[in-house]
Amino acid sequence: MTFKQRLFIIAQHITPQHLLSRIIGFLAESQAPWFKNKLISWFIDRYKVNMSEAVYESYHEYKNFNEFFTRPLKEGMRPIDMAADAVVCPADGAVSELGTIHEGRVLQAKGHDYSLADLLGGDTERAKPFLNGEFATIYLSPRDYHRVHMPVTGTLTEMIYVPGQLFSVNQTTAENVSSLFARNERVVCMFDTEYGQMAVVLVGAMIVASIETVWAGMVTPPKRLLKTTKYNDETRQPIVLEKGAELGRFKLGSTAIMVFEPNRIVWNEELKSLVPTKMGQRIAKLV
Repeated sequence: MTFKQRLFIIAQHITPQHLLSRIIGFLAESQAPWFKNKLISWFIDRYKVNMSEAVYESYHEYKNFNEFFTRPLKEGMRPIDMAADAVVCPADGAVSELGTIHEGRVLQAKGHDYSLADLLGGDTERAKPFLNGEFATIYLSPRDYHRVHMPVTGTLTEMIYVPGQLFSVNQTTAENVSSLFARNERVVCMFDTEYGQMAVVLVGAMIVASIETVWAGMVTPPKRLLKTTKYNDETRQPIVLEKGAELGRFKLGSTAIMVFEPNRIVWNEELKSLVPTKMGQRIAKLV
């Protein structure tokens, strides 16, 4: 690590992560025109956000920063590969890592891996179908479109809120903070598909104000305790999301991780660490 990177990692450990995130979340909800317009304008300039893709191109049209950050895109901006054998990317961003899950361990970055069971909420039975399966981690940068979509059509069976820390998520922390994705606060979404079970994990990060899903809204349990909600009993209507449909969104977003059972998919050869992605593009083939 460089000296600057070392200081950044130290700061991650000593910063009051949840307090800072709550403060930022409060400011991101402000509707004061002078404040939210200046903040959004600065953010667009700082991160070179392409507003020509957004339904509302002017920052004046957003009531607060969070509405801007989760902005919808114009129709057709992210075409979905509808081929029957296509697995599509759930989010704009870049590949952090992808590949096979070895002995229940998921690659985080060179020299670092973490427990699949821990990622999925600490339940070894939940993780068992995915042993020796496939995973892909997509990092969403500040300039990206921050809605997460379905890689394939699936029926929701379970949602698990996992409390945790809020380290920043980027290449520096991935390479230097052990078990980063299994330590940060996250929402695990479990689906049944025609091709076996699939998990999509929405990982929070420093100053991420909230994680939302289309079926539950903002996932904010009254206490920071592990919470599991079943969606496969007789008291609930089945929730089926088609390939390419919105699954959830980040307010000041982070990372989405896909997990598949073994012998179900083959990743596109051109995908590797740091390769940029767009939501809806084919990233794997179903087998």
